[in-house]
Formats: sequence, structure tokens, C-alpha cells
Amino acid sequence: MSLRPLVDFLLYDWLQAEDLTGAPRYAEHSRETFDAVLDTCERIAREKYAPFNRLVDTEEPRFDGEKVILPAATQAASRAYAGSGMLSAAQDHDEGGMQLPFTVEAAANAFFALASVSINSALLTKGNANLLLVHGTDLQKAVFARNEFNGRFSGTMCLSEPQAGSSLSDVATRAVPDGDGFEADPLGARYRLTGNKMWISSGEHELNENIVHLVLAKIPGPDGKPIAGTRGISLFIVPKKLVDTEGQLTGERNDVALAGLNHKLGWRGTTNTLLNFGEGKYPVRGRAGAIGYLVGQPHEGLRCMFHMMNEARIAVGTSAAMLGLAGYYAALDYAKNRPQGRPQGKAGKDAAAPQVRIIEHADVKRMLLAQKSYGEGALALELYCARLVDVQRTGDAEARDEAGLLLEVLTPIAKSWPSEWCLEANSLAIQVHGGYGYTRDFPVEQYWRDNRLNMIHEGTHGIQAMDLLGRKVRMDGGRGLQLLGARLEQTIVRAGAQPALAEEAAALKDAWAQVLQATQAAWSGGEPERALANAVPYLQAFGHTVLAWIWLDVACSVGAKGTGGAAAQGRLAAMRFFYRYELPKIGAWLAVVARCDSTCLDLPEDAF
Repeated sequence: MSLRPLVDFLLYDWLQAEDLTGAPRYAEHSRETFDAVLDTCERIAREKYAPFNRLVDTEEPRFDGEKVILPAATQAASRAYAGSGMLSAAQDHDEGGMQLPFTVEAAANAFFALASVSINSALLTKGNANLLLVHGTDLQKAVFARNEFNGRFSGTMCLSEPQAGSSLSDVATRAVPDGDGFEADPLGARYRLTGNKMWISSGEHELNENIVHLVLAKIPGPDGKPIAGTRGISLFIVPKKLVDTEGQLTGERNDVALAGLNHKLGWRGTTNTLLNFGEGKYPVRGRAGAIGYLVGQPHEGLRCMFHMMNEARIAVGTSAAMLGLAGYYAALDYAKNRPQGRPQGKAGKDAAAPQVRIIEHADVKRMLLAQKSYGEGALALELYCARLVDVQRTGDAEARDEAGLLLEVLTPIAKSWPSEWCLEANSLAIQVHGGYGYTRDFPVEQYWRDNRLNMIHEGTHGIQAMDLLGRKVRMDGGRGLQLLGARLEQTIVRAGAQPALAEEAAALKDAWAQVLQATQAAWSGGEPERALANAVPYLQAFGHTVLAWIWLDVACSVGAKGTGGAAAQGRLAAMRFFYRYELPKIGAWLAVVARCDSTCLDLPEDAF
């Protein structure tokens, strides 16, 4: 089953992506140029990624003592992606980019995630380079960011440590000035870093000339001691190989050493590493300590890094959505071709009747509709968020401000909702396959394994939940929440004007009222610990309400198009499934939030 019809519908019929060409930034583009990008990416994904998805899962990266070895297919896919220009597609013409709308770039990248999320590791490189474009010096942009965009270098983000995952205030990596005159280095104030970083995706490989690590570390305060908490964190560029001011390799290896490869449940085609910085394995200029160049101002590293983290969170959500759809397409194909059982007649089964294909059974249809509603709804959400990024780039001051606030509220949902519910879609895909589903003869078990990592990638489910309830819905006096409510109300009005959607419009109105009531009730006691004790149920309810809104908005476009057909019928059925089978779940989730239920909070450790 092809992804393209869904992408075309969401881009052109729902999000009206052609209207973006009215902005000066995108004036040189047209529907034809957008389609050409989609065609190219679909072809590369089909030829260079999809055929090798199982190969990169079974032939994991290995370290021979000198270098990390990956299958040749990974190198070929990496080169094809870089050669397509997609690394810099959304950048200015002056940066060698296409000035492609981010909405179209996000849709184009969906083909790669569908084909092989395990090979599709370029997103961190783009996020790394985009961060440097915002926070780096002119020379840092020229030497590092532009060489990442052209494919010579790749990039990572180095936050977590063995003892500090989500708790970044406990980061122990240290950075000290590299002798007298350290501030005069043209590439940035030069420091020596020592410490260990864990879970670094693409942290060591031979796919590019160089790897640009963005590393969080603490600079000593005036008393010579690290500043406690996140206030003391700074951000550094730490290249694997040292470069000159022209971006050419000097021939000297930086003091960054691979300490080990993590062998993961999924995403096995991407190297995941433990890196040692400054241990002395590769001494630089006669002594230990990895050379790092300060990005931005001292002690503002976390603020800079969040630029990349938020981008990565949306990318994780998109990957999760595409894995959900990959499983759905496989399950749908299997259900259409697998004969099993007989229909239930008035007198029960007729054992003499021929078997029917399992797609004719109501419960299999239920599982397929669930997968469709999760996967297609999640992709729509991610593309909606991408559209907001384009508003930030091209809108007037008020529109940019509103888009930014909406993105702040929606980012925890864009990351977490697909990672939970498209994982459930993968579980249902296995169920549709029956016993075959958990064998390696079929791809759905790999999709599930790959997707299970996404609830942890770039901030766990619990972290996203506390961010949403503890910060995002309350920031700026709750203005982001109000803006989202206004968008929901617009959709409710549009849907209410269509008799076929009036029931769903009323259900969405009621659901949003429940979310607002629970939000207020959670904070009514002014006790953060009690309010946040049920942050995850709040996230689940909030996410389901957002997806119900997205689906109803999509359904409005299906109706406005004025055409029927199987595709339209399927989208409306998926929307109705979500409203009848999924949206009612929010009541139970919000009930524990509203009463600040303390079952989990109060249970003593020894009771477990």
C-alpha cells in the first residue's frame, strides 16, 4: 500500500500547502516543485532504504577495535539522502538550501521513516546544524553547520550520562578553559572537556568525514566549583576530528573515544554509543582532554540545546507515526490474503462453507481501524506542527507569536502520543497476523521493537507529561492553552455546520471542557507534587482530545472536498472509530487528575 495518496491529501486538501507559495520565502515554489521533492524521496526510500530494513536489523553495528562497521547498504542510503539535497532542503538559498517549506520537508522525510527508521538517522544531523545556525558564531556556522548540510559531516546531541538521564542538573561532564588565550580561538572559546556520555545515537561510524558532537558540560564557577543545577550547564562543539577555520581536517584526532556500543531492542541499524571525552586515549597537543568550542554564552547551554531537542521530539513523533503505518499496511495486506474461519450465521458457523479472509471478521476490522486511526491521525498531527513552523518563518508578528505558543503546547503531544498509540498499532498488527506476527518471517515484530524505543527517545513519557501539565498549559498565563482552545472551537463550528459531523463536534466540545476543568482542578490546591502525580493520565487525555480535534478537522476537509470514494469513506470511518472507541477513555484519565488522586504518590516503598 502506498503512502503517497495519504500524504497528498493531508498536504494539499487539508493543510493547503500550495498556499505557502504566496509567502515571499516560498514564492519560487509550486505544486510541481513540491511533488518533485516527494517523488524523489519516495523513490530513494523505496530503492535504498526499504529493501534493507531487515538487513540492518540483523547485521548490527560492530566495533573491530579501530572503527565501527555498518552494512554497505547504510552507506549507500546515507549518500543517496545527502545527494538528494534533503539535509539542507528547508535552508535559505544562501546556505545552499531549497527554501522548501518545512511542511513539505516533513512530509518528504516520512517516506524514509516508513521505509526504514533504523537507517534514517540524518535527522540529528539536521537538528545539530539548525541549532548552530541560531546560536553559533558566523565561523561555527560556516565550518560546522554548512558541512553538515552538505553531507561531509554528521552531527549528534550529547546530553545523557550513565548517572544522569532525564535529570540534566546532575550532568558531571566538566569543561575548563584550555590555557591562556582560550577565548581567542577563532572557532570559539576553547575548552577541555572530560566526562562520559551515554545513549549517543550515531556517536561513532565511518559514514562521513567527521562527526560534530554537541555536548552539555559544566564550567567551573568563580569559586572553581561547578554551579549546581541546570544553571551551570554550557554547550560545546566537540568534533571527532579537529578542523581548521576552512573546515578542513587537520589530521589530528580529538580526545573522544568509543567506550562501547549499546545493543538495543530496536533501531539496531543506528549506532548507539557510550562516549568517553578526555580520557587520554587520543591526547591532543600532548595532553588529555577533548577540545570543545563554546556555543552561545556560558551557562546557557540547556536553553540552546532545547532548540535541537524540540526539533528532535517532533522527529521522534513522526518516526513513531510511520512505524505505526508500516505495521498497519503490513497487517492490512495480510488480512486481505489470509483465509481463516467462517462467518457467523443465524445458526452459527457452517463447517462445510469455505473459509473467508480474516478481513471479513468484525474484530479484525476493529483492529485495522484502530491502527488506521492512530497512524494516520498521528501523521496529520506532525504535519500540522510542521505547518506551524512555516507560520513562524513567514507570518506577521502576531501569527508568529501564536504559532510559537501553539507549538510549545503541542510538542509534548507530538512526541508522546504517537510513541504510545502507534506502538499500540504495532501490537495490533502483530495480533492480526496471529502466531506469524511474532516470528521474523513477517516484519511487524520488528516494527514493534523499533517503535518501543520512541516512548523513551528524547524525553520519556513521564517527562513529557510533567512538561505539559507543569509548564506548557500554564505558561504565559495559560495563553497557549487558550489559543489551542480557539483552534478547536473553529473546527467545532465548521463541523457543526455539516450534519454528518454534528455528533462529533458536540463530543469534541464536551471533551475540551473536561480537559479545562481537570487542568484547573489539578492546580486548585497549589501543590505541585499532588498536581503532577497524575501527569501521565493528563497527557493521555489531552493527547486523545488533540487527536480527536485533528481527526475532526481532517473530516471537515473530506466533506468539503465533496467527493466520495473508498479513501474518503475510510478516513471518515477512522474518525468515527476514534470518537466512539477512543475519545470516551478520557473520562477515566481526567477523573484521577481532577481529584488529585494520591494512590501512587502516597504508597510507601516497602508496600511494593
